[in-house]
Amino acid sequence: MFLLTCLKIFTARIIDVSLGTIRTVLFVKGKTIEPFLVAFFEVIIWFLVAKEALNTEGNLFFIAVSYAGGYATGTYIGSILSSKFIKGIVGVQVVINKDSDNLIKKLRSLGYAVSVIELKNDYEGKNKDMLYIQINNKKLKDLTTIIKDYDSSAFIVVNETKLVQNGLVK
Repeated sequence: MFLLTCLKIFTARIIDVSLGTIRTVLFVKGKTIEPFLVAFFEVIIWFLVAKEALNTEGNLFFIAVSYAGGYATGTYIGSILSSKFIKGIVGVQVVINKDSDNLIKKLRSLGYAVSVIELKNDYEGKNKDMLYIQINNKKLKDLTTIIKDYDSSAFIVVNETKLVQNGLVK
């Protein structure tokens, strides 16, 4: 029975902390209703599991380990779920050390909207292009693979984008 209680506490903490991670990501992305609903269920689960943990008789060390282990595991699982299921847009800035024309053509042929900004006289005294691309975060790995295959020493900066209006996002 005691082992079942530890397992229940561990599992409930995974669920409530995963919900908390998802709630935080949704809130940061500017959502309001979804985090409100997630928070409601998150706290109900937390309250019930905390009550169970504090009222359990037996070796408190194992209760604490179950509680903390569920919290840590929930943080990990919540971050994985957030990255898989919550849509986001990122801005990718790329400075390559080769002629950028072929890369631009390839990216555009694949449906990426690429804006090009001419950079004059970098620290080496060369003129280069900076490519600016807005994409769905789920396409980031594909995009960076294409860029690295073209120029393995490309300088890539990725920033979370809060809002995009009147543009093309792949």
